Amino acid sequence: MKHVRKHIIALAAATACMTVGHAFADELSIMASGGAWQDAQRKAWFEPFSKDTGVKILEQEYLGDLGKVKAMVDTGNVPIDLVTVETATVLQGCDAGILERLDYSKIGPRDKFIEGSALDCGVGLDAYGDILAYDPTVLKEAPTSVLDLFDTTKFPGKRAMRKFPAQNLEWALMADGVAPADVYKVLATPEGVDRAFKKLDTIKKDIVWWDAGAQPAQLLASKEVVMTTAWNGRIQNAIDTDGKPFKIVWNNQILEYDMIAIPKGAKSPDLAYKYLAYISEPKNNAKLASYITYGPVRTDAASFVAPDALPKLPNAPDHLSGAYLVADTEFWGDYGEDLVKRFNAWLAQ
Repeated sequence: MKHVRKHIIALAAATACMTVGHAFADELSIMASGGAWQDAQRKAWFEPFSKDTGVKILEQEYLGDLGKVKAMVDTGNVPIDLVTVETATVLQGCDAGILERLDYSKIGPRDKFIEGSALDCGVGLDAYGDILAYDPTVLKEAPTSVLDLFDTTKFPGKRAMRKFPAQNLEWALMADGVAPADVYKVLATPEGVDRAFKKLDTIKKDIVWWDAGAQPAQLLASKEVVMTTAWNGRIQNAIDTDGKPFKIVWNNQILEYDMIAIPKGAKSPDLAYKYLAYISEPKNNAKLASYITYGPVRTDAASFVAPDALPKLPNAPDHLSGAYLVADTEFWGDYGEDLVKRFNAWLAQ
């Protein structure tokens, strides 16, 4: 493919009648975080979109670090048209001018998205749960809440948590007695932050840190840990596809949205909007649940979800009947940078 591109660019320079932008007009570059989730996107969206439009999807992978996108924007070399991002980073990227502000007239009715999943600089892809997973062949007594992470007496052994402050600080406060409705109010105070880190201190020596979505299932399978936090779809994929005996604990899950955004300076914004409109159509938005158990973000998409997939979704009624928390995007947009610095300093202690 590289020699084809070189030929096109050379031809453009020689004839002065074809720009590089035009040469790449039928290609759309999307950067996502890999693994089972990117595989699911490929089946639900990348391949059908290419078939329907003739636009070739060029895939890239990264670990979700907005710094990588910032470096592209700062240098004026932005080889991607769309990037998947977490809710915690969308507002930061928006305020820093790294992500384009979206025109929803080119995507779909903004009021048809679940509250909090249609932001100025990012539109929701799916709803997922930050959950607890364990192997019942290892743990004879079943944990009943994500907060059992903090009970090393009843559940001794290593436990894995994501190497990032979001979710961990919320769970720490809930494990310390803060009601879900008050978590972000408490965490917005210096005393609340200290309280969360003090609670994390109680299990720090027992934590194995993960930073890629595939790692929790691997850590469970290798029996390096007795339990782990994870994104629900990665664990369900290990159960359904790999035949693992893992179990998911939904109580005290944190419900979040995967987002997708257009980096500032993207070469093909019109094609990017065409893709966003495509995946935001209710029928298309529901397709992802057939390949990984993440729920749709369009309020009018639930009826299109495959019946066998519906009970496995984080926003299925049964999984929202107990204690749960919806991640506060605005909180992490306002406080995320400082909390990441505090978290990294805590890790180094």
